[in-house]
Amino acid sequence: MSATRSSYAVKSNPNPEILRRIASITGHLDASSFFEVVRAMEAGLPPERISYSGPGKRDSELERFVGCGGELVVEALDEIETVAAIAEGKGTRQRILLRINPDSIPKGFGASMSKKPSQFGVDEGQAAQVIARIQSLPSLDLTGFHIYAGSNCVQADAIIDNITNMARLFAESASVSGKPVRKLIFGAGFGLPYHDGQEALDVAAVRAGIAPALAEIASNPLLADAQKVLEIGRWIVGPCGALITSCLSRKESRGLQVAVCDAGFNTHLAACGMMGSVFQKNWPIFRLGPSERETEEYLLAGPLCTSIDTLARRITLPPLHKGDRIAVLMSGAYGLTASPDGFISHPAAREYLWTGAELQDITTTRRAEADAMLPGRE
Repeated sequence: MSATRSSYAVKSNPNPEILRRIASITGHLDASSFFEVVRAMEAGLPPERISYSGPGKRDSELERFVGCGGELVVEALDEIETVAAIAEGKGTRQRILLRINPDSIPKGFGASMSKKPSQFGVDEGQAAQVIARIQSLPSLDLTGFHIYAGSNCVQADAIIDNITNMARLFAESASVSGKPVRKLIFGAGFGLPYHDGQEALDVAAVRAGIAPALAEIASNPLLADAQKVLEIGRWIVGPCGALITSCLSRKESRGLQVAVCDAGFNTHLAACGMMGSVFQKNWPIFRLGPSERETEEYLLAGPLCTSIDTLARRITLPPLHKGDRIAVLMSGAYGLTASPDGFISHPAAREYLWTGAELQDITTTRRAEADAMLPGRE
C-alpha cells in the first residue's frame, strides 16, 4: 500500500508564517483559490505538492496554473472543458482530480455540501459520465478523486460512516475509469468542541472504525497503489489560536450586564454564530487575569453599529471592567480571514505568533499596518 499523508487546507488559516511551519510538517497544501496557491508556493512548496480546488476558478487563473506542475481538482464539466483547451493550447497534459459530491452524508456535520444542489464537485450520479468525458480528452490526466462532503464533525461514528462512503465511491469511480488510481483525497471534516456539552473527536475510534474501508482499498487492484491524502485544517490549527479583545464599556441593560468589546463579527464571524449556525452558542471565553469566585452573567457585544454583533449571550464571567482583556479560545481556524474586517472600518486586528520565546508580529492585513501609523497607536 502506498503512503498516507495529510494535506493542510490553507483556507482554515492562510497566514504565511503558519503556512511555512505547517508545510514543513505535512509536505502538502490544499489551496481553494489562486491566491492560496501563491501563498502555498511562497511557503516553500513546489507546485507538485499543491492541490488547487474550489468551484469558482477564473479562466485567467487556470491559464496561469495549468502546466505549472500542480494538481487541479475539477468540479464541473465546463471547467473540465476549459482546462482541457488550455492544456492543449500549451502542449501539455494537465493532472486533474475529479471532485465527487456524494448523494448522502451522515448527520453530525456542521456544514454539509451533499444531498442538495451544490456548487461543489459533480453529483455522484453524474460521475461516470464525467469520467468518460475526461478520458476522451488527451490533454487531461485523471490522477484520482477528491471528496469533501461536510465539515466540523466531532462524532466519531459520523466520520467513520462518511469515510466509509468515500471509499465506496472511490472504488466505484475507479471501476468506471478502469485504470489504476494514483491519488485519493479524503476531506476529513474533523471538528472541534466549540460549545458546552461537546466532547473532542475520538480519533482512536475513527482510526479503528475506518480500518475495514482502508483494507478494502488496499485489496482493490485499481486503488491499492493510490496515495491516500487526509485533507484537514480546522482540527490542526483551531485549538492553537485565541482572539484577545478588550472591554471598551460596561453597563446594565434591562437586568443584564452588557460589555462592549473592541472585537466582534468583523474579526471573528464564527464565534458570533454566523458561519452556518442556526442558533448562536457561546465559544470558550475567559477573562484574563486573577481568578475570582464572584461571577456575573453578560452579553458580550462587539463594537459595530448593528444589533447582530454579539460575541456571546448570557455567558458567566468574573466581573468585567473597562480595559479588561477577554480571550476567545479555539480561534486558530476561520477567525480573522473568515470575517468581514472592513465592515464599519474599525481598526484591523493584528496577528501574533508565540515562538516559545517571544511574540512575533505576523500581521498581513494592510489596514492594520496603516492603523499602526496613526498617532497614539502602538
